This record gives sequence, C-alpha cells and structure tokens, in this order.
Amino acid sequence: MAKFMDVHHGMQGITAEQLHQAHDADLAIQSEENVVFEQAWADPESGIVYCLSEAPSAEAVQRIHERAGHPADEVHPVPLTV
Repeated sequence: MAKFMDVHHGMQGITAEQLHQAHDADLAIQSEENVVFEQAWADPESGIVYCLSEAPSAEAVQRIHERAGHPADEVHPVPLTV
C-alpha cells in the first residue's frame, strides 16, 4: 500500500474536538476501503487540515472522506519518506 497526504481547505476555526470527531468518523469506516488513517493536523487560522494515510489508492482515501462527510480538496501520493 502507498502513503497519501490529503488536504482540506475552508475549515477556519476548526477546534481540536472537531478535528478529533472528523478523524474518528474516518477511522470508523476506513477498513471498508483498506485505508489506514495515521494522523491529522489542522491550522484553525488558515482553515487547512492535513491527513496522512496508507491506502490502495487516492480514490479510496477520497471515498472514505466523502462518506465521513468531509471530502478532501486534494489527495497527493507520498512516494518518498525518510
């Protein structure tokens, strides 16, 4: 499986609790697409949220986010890590 970083825009003012709830919504159904969401980060001021996952495809990541109620604006493969 490959790593992906997805980006959500327009989430100005997101709280830690809201980020946690959104992440939990992904975790609750991630296995249906063989996705593993590893971590999420948010900047409430800019409204940008980042999620790191391992998945069979970018489309699988997007399907989980859509079903959880927060589609990603971008999903990027991350082929190299250190």
